[in-house]
Amino acid sequence: MQPANNVMVLYTGGTIGMQASANGLAPASGFEARMREQLADLAVPAWRFREMSPLIDSANMTPAYWQRLRVAVVEAMDEGCDAVLILHGTDTLAYSAAAMSFQLLGLPAPVVFTGSMLPAGVPDSDAWENVSGALQALGKGLAPGVQLYFHGALMAPTRCAKIRSFGRHPFAALQRNGGVAKAESLPAALDYRQPKALANVGVLPLVPGIDAGQLDALINGGVQALVLECFGSGTGPSDNPAFLASLQRAHELGVVVVAITQCHEGGVELDVYEAGSRLRGVGVLSGGGMTREAAFGKLQALLGAGLTINEVRRLVELDLCGELS
Repeated sequence: MQPANNVMVLYTGGTIGMQASANGLAPASGFEARMREQLADLAVPAWRFREMSPLIDSANMTPAYWQRLRVAVVEAMDEGCDAVLILHGTDTLAYSAAAMSFQLLGLPAPVVFTGSMLPAGVPDSDAWENVSGALQALGKGLAPGVQLYFHGALMAPTRCAKIRSFGRHPFAALQRNGGVAKAESLPAALDYRQPKALANVGVLPLVPGIDAGQLDALINGGVQALVLECFGSGTGPSDNPAFLASLQRAHELGVVVVAITQCHEGGVELDVYEAGSRLRGVGVLSGGGMTREAAFGKLQALLGAGLTINEVRRLVELDLCGELS
């Protein structure tokens, strides 16, 4: 936890740097000059700035953009930086921070994500307090890996989510549990310097009366993995033979199906109820206490690393960077 002395700021766009346009607020260039003016008299580590291209509203974030962020972080390390601050829109910030936790496994430096709920410069904006607070936290020293900073709080991105669309506290750590076995070692393909391919990962929330057709549509659409958002501790329509048969077919086709809970607290334990054990019986894996954001990002990284399906299935249920601890 050495204090950061040379921080790379990666600006992706988002509300923090938005300015008015004919169609409403939109990401805008020129944020570096505004930062330097605002931070001129504050005690923060030395920093340099890189504007990502394109600048986006975080609603337009994609796994392909995560790949560019991974490359940008690696380049920052090669240029002598000892920490990275990523400025990001809040709508998908938790997704990106969780995904980058897996994309940057083994990184020997801290990476912090932050943003703001109101654009810099407007009344009552939280932009500069979040930017300066994140830089000051890096200056004091943070452990290697990815963290999320907002309104004075540091959070583990694999354990939190955006729970509010207003106010200064949009993110919260979720009280999730289940699945604490930690991976003893990681395949070399998961190292942060190794490029990752894009993966096709779907998400399907269960609702009362869901039928096999919706599941089949995802399977037939070519998904490589599926996050199945189950009820309670990991239950689903266990008395629906067609639905179970579809899950069995997914397993046989090599689709990695991971069960997580829809609940804000708790986690998946597939063997507690018959309705959960039947899911396990057709090849569904337990996501333990993983959030949707963590499960989605983890599958992107595991499949993108080119691991065998058996290795992916093994690692899904092991803790890689705090998502299950």
